[in-house]
Amino acid sequence: MQIGVFYFPTDYGIDPGELGRALEERGFESLFVCEHTHIPASRESPFPGGGELPKRYAHTYDPFVALAFAAATTTRLKLGTGVLLVPQRDPIVTAKSVASLDRLSGGRFVFGIGGGWNVEEMANHGARYETRFKLMRERVLAMQALWSQHEASFAGEMVNFERVWMDPKPLQKPWPPVLLGGETDYTLKRVAAFCDGWLPRPRDGFEPATAMARLRAAEAAAGRAPGSLTATVFRAPPEAGALAQYRAAGIDRVLLEVPDLDRDGILRRLDELAPLLRA
Repeated sequence: MQIGVFYFPTDYGIDPGELGRALEERGFESLFVCEHTHIPASRESPFPGGGELPKRYAHTYDPFVALAFAAATTTRLKLGTGVLLVPQRDPIVTAKSVASLDRLSGGRFVFGIGGGWNVEEMANHGARYETRFKLMRERVLAMQALWSQHEASFAGEMVNFERVWMDPKPLQKPWPPVLLGGETDYTLKRVAAFCDGWLPRPRDGFEPATAMARLRAAEAAAGRAPGSLTATVFRAPPEAGALAQYRAAGIDRVLLEVPDLDRDGILRRLDELAPLLRA
């Protein structure tokens, strides 16, 4: 089981390049960064975590730019989005960003995606909350066509384009791993239908063996090859005993949280988490 981290890359935190280097030096497998393009000032959509929306949500760097800086200072660290809000992004531009980062990093990109929760934020991008998952599915399928076909086209209800050329292609074939965030049975059906892995959060009652059984059942129901879908747990508990259970259940990767602190505070936290790599 691999151990990585996730982080909201903010302008007041640590430079992504320095963070990437510090993670690789300590032996972490991956860095996943979170995304919000902006936060509408109306604040009509309640924060799913309860209470006030944390400051970091309105201060994130663009994830591809942040990961490019991390890629430039590392050689082995996997670079992921956790998660990119696909309903808020043009699929052709996003496909180009993914392919560019994957090639320039030497094939180290992992494409974590989600539908989003902020109704007003996605509305500002022309997306509707009620149809965000249909839009996300079509955009992912369209991007997969762009990555894998010399001359790609796509005809859907919400995404349409005629024959196009888009190069360079990603270094990873047929494309970088696509991981979908969420915990519901609907999420698992989507994972099995058009993704390469699952990115759940360990909510109350999360049991690793049960979670993996759910993933394998969805995999079988969709006719996917046994064991072909991976599991990456987002915000895993930073405890050796809990991580041992995750490993025993067959979880492929866990992501520990890098807190919303200044540079020195973040580096101290990485030192505190590093012993878990050896445990």
